[in-house]
Amino acid sequence: MILSDRDIFLLMRAGELRVEPFSEEIVRENGLDLRLGRGYCRFRPTTKVLDPRNPGDPSEFYECGEADEIIVMPKEHILLHTLELVKLPDYVAGLVNLRSTWARTGIYVPSTAADAGFEGQLTIEVIGSSFPVKLYAGDRFLHLLLVKLGTPSMRPYRGEYQGQTGVKLPKFFSKL
Repeated sequence: MILSDRDIFLLMRAGELRVEPFSEEIVRENGLDLRLGRGYCRFRPTTKVLDPRNPGDPSEFYECGEADEIIVMPKEHILLHTLELVKLPDYVAGLVNLRSTWARTGIYVPSTAADAGFEGQLTIEVIGSSFPVKLYAGDRFLHLLLVKLGTPSMRPYRGEYQGQTGVKLPKFFSKL
């Protein structure tokens, strides 16, 4: 079952769902509109092979920083993150979608899920349009559909991305 705005407010009042910083404007009819944070990591063009068992220095593959404005170039892949930190209960998962306004610019976000029990800012991949598009930190960018599971998860998310803030690179870089 997809949660309605009424369900979302009830879960937040009960302390089951947390969204920080919170603004009532992000609660929509059937989910949350999440805003862009300031962090980014651009994929660097390289012929070097990224080996997940021996990844090397992440700066060989990514250029990371923070900005209030980010221009996504045509066909560019870039990692961004949400301004909001979300904490999902063990019986709610999230499906991340691009808001239709941004989809109409040609920007694309591959399928992304927030597992039941996840807590943190979401890192998302954005793929550029046919023309450059400027994004602003703080703008509503993603729509998070919240889905109630039939029963609470036996193994809610407790992985390496738990508690992440900013853009989080693939977990094999953190094993260095």
